[in-house]
Amino acid sequence: MSEMQATYTTERSLPDDLPDHPWGIFREWWDLAHTAHHGGPVQPNPNAVCLATVAPNAHPSARILLVKGMDLDRGYIVVYSNRTSRKGRELATNPRAACVVHWDPLDVQVRIEGPVTESPDAESDAYFASRALESRLGAWGSLQSQPLESRERLIEQVAEKAIELGVRLDDPDAPVPRPPHWGGYRVWAERVELWCAGVGRVHDRAAWTRRLRDARVDGAAGFEAASPWSATRLNP
Repeated sequence: MSEMQATYTTERSLPDDLPDHPWGIFREWWDLAHTAHHGGPVQPNPNAVCLATVAPNAHPSARILLVKGMDLDRGYIVVYSNRTSRKGRELATNPRAACVVHWDPLDVQVRIEGPVTESPDAESDAYFASRALESRLGAWGSLQSQPLESRERLIEQVAEKAIELGVRLDDPDAPVPRPPHWGGYRVWAERVELWCAGVGRVHDRAAWTRRLRDARVDGAAGFEAASPWSATRLNP
């Protein structure tokens, strides 16, 4: 190894020969982020993802969500949201998203871009049922992204929904149906970029791209691969 190579060598880097697809490295980093710090996650929410959408007027918006599922064989991640929110309205008119997962303690980052479809009802129902009672009631009571006169009014809205649904807060196992306006989104990867921080900002960076075609998946709209992944190393 030359002196120059030694200077810019870091603990974590991408292989010289890029793999056929990005998911093996992604999974390795994902697992490491959830277990690397004394047997626990490297940060409070290692499944946090920044999801960006675009409005009809071409104005972008971004927010932090939590990845609550993934199918790397098919190539998608799953997030959940109120579908009447700003993100939901934007995805309804332009069903595409760009995502970033950044694990600062590991000095790595993943970007995922592609089309978005709504999760099948059964998947959304199952996840909603797994949430804490307060979260299930909150999904009913919050008119997400709409103007709100006060924090007190928000609490009142949640309380009103609890009464309407016949639910008591001292009964955490009370059945609460999933709101019709709330559910999952599958972000299908047609481009994945992996990034490792480097000395002197000489980072290690590569992108994988593929083509997708429409397909029925789990009884709902989805995608399947129309081409193999193509890998390219990028200048940082």
